[in-house]
Order: sequence, then C-alpha cells, then structure tokens
Amino acid sequence: MKIEKINISEKLDLFHDHWNPRIVGELNGQHVKLAKFQGEFVWHKHDNEDELFYVLEGEFDMELRDKTITISKGDLIIIPKGVEHCPVAKNEVHVMLFEPATTLNTGNNSTSELTRKNLDKI
Repeated sequence: MKIEKINISEKLDLFHDHWNPRIVGELNGQHVKLAKFQGEFVWHKHDNEDELFYVLEGEFDMELRDKTITISKGDLIIIPKGVEHCPVAKNEVHVMLFEPATTLNTGNNSTSELTRKNLDKI
C-alpha cells in the first residue's frame, strides 16, 4: 500500500462544479469527500448514516426543520442519521465530508438532478 499526503487546496482546484462531491480518501468504511456548495440543495435525510460537514472556506446555512445553523470556516457539524436537513450556501463554500461509503448525497428515499451515485476519486 502506497502512503501519500493529500493537498486539499490542490484537490479543490481540480473541479469547479457545485453539489458534486469527490472522494479524496477512504478509511474504515468511510469516505473523505470534498465538495463545493453554492445555492440550495434538496431536503433529505439518511436513514442509516451520520454525516460530518467541515467547512474549509466560506460558510453555509444548515437548514433543519426547527432551526438554521450557520457553519463557517473552521466549523463542523454532524447530522445524525434520520434528521432531515438542507444545506444552503449564498456564496461558494468548500466543504470536507466524512460519511460511510454507502451514503447517497440526496438521501435514501429521494433522488433529484443533484443525486450523485458514482463519485469520482481525485
């Protein structure tokens, strides 16, 4: 097994689209993903997986059914399985996600034009 460092800035420079996560690492059945958000995603939930969002640059609002939480550079939020949520970014934000490899970005019970079933590895 080849062990190499991963430069997050270089990986983020490889893509410019929004709501299309890329896999940059794998550990213990988890994917480490990078994504760029801008605009509003779709309301969804994950029945079997928790999700961790860590903001690398910018900020976004995590809409929950009962409140909105602003997540800024250096912040992270964990969304427990079964909790409906909708990320909204007024401006482009760069995010690192940690989630099980089986996690579908739009949740278990919904699909949309933003659904990504086969993620690129970069």
